[in-house]
Amino acid sequence: MSTLPEVHGPAPTALPPHHPLPAYYADEVEHRSFLRRIFDETAVDYDRIESVLALGSGPWYRRQALLRAGLAAGMRIADVGCGTGLLAREAMTVIGPKGSLVGVDPSPGMMAQVHAKGPLPGAEFVEGRAESLPLPDASVDFVSLGYALRHIDDVQVAFAEFRRVLRPGGRVLVLEITRPAGAFGRLALRIYMRVFVPLVARLLARRSDTPRLFRYYWDTIEACIVPAEVMAALQRAGFVDVQRRVELGIFSEYTATVPSR
Repeated sequence: MSTLPEVHGPAPTALPPHHPLPAYYADEVEHRSFLRRIFDETAVDYDRIESVLALGSGPWYRRQALLRAGLAAGMRIADVGCGTGLLAREAMTVIGPKGSLVGVDPSPGMMAQVHAKGPLPGAEFVEGRAESLPLPDASVDFVSLGYALRHIDDVQVAFAEFRRVLRPGGRVLVLEITRPAGAFGRLALRIYMRVFVPLVARLLARRSDTPRLFRYYWDTIEACIVPAEVMAALQRAGFVDVQRRVELGIFSEYTATVPSR
């Protein structure tokens, strides 16, 4: 587990999660519309393909990551970039009937899949973006962002929003796939994401854009800002105890805490 030395100085005006990818969109305005369209159109395929690629281990891993980050029974959690609710459903098993959850996502198509799988008592889902959360100040105990860091516009603004909606002592968990440190690991992940994943998507998809979505996944992983930048952005947003845990060389768990008053 790594920690970050203290960082001083003003926060940058913007911190995109990766450089522009012209193979998919021309500019940042088109970037946002591209993401909404492709996630809306491929939502019906997402859970089935993710389950195959994770070899069925996704629910267990998400639940363990939430527990490691400090999620507990009775908490109120905001699951940002909730998508089809994969992380939200695991969070609900942890917080129990006395807890509550609000899921936020810019894709109505993805959130429609949450409801298609059955009700989640104690949970609500609203359309919104990480950089402008539709939540009051100091209203939640825990914020999660599951594999959506690469799809937001501005990491620094999003982290400031997380800080705003969290109560004193609240916790944040950011899950993300990051490139392995070694050359062999990077090559293996590249082959997996650029060859095997699109093949599975073509075989299982109902929507023609689904293989493209998973190609885009790899391109954003490859172009994503490095972990040290993610941790520095959390610290600049006012979080303390900023840490990163890595599982299997690629699954990063960033955690941080709002200072207690």
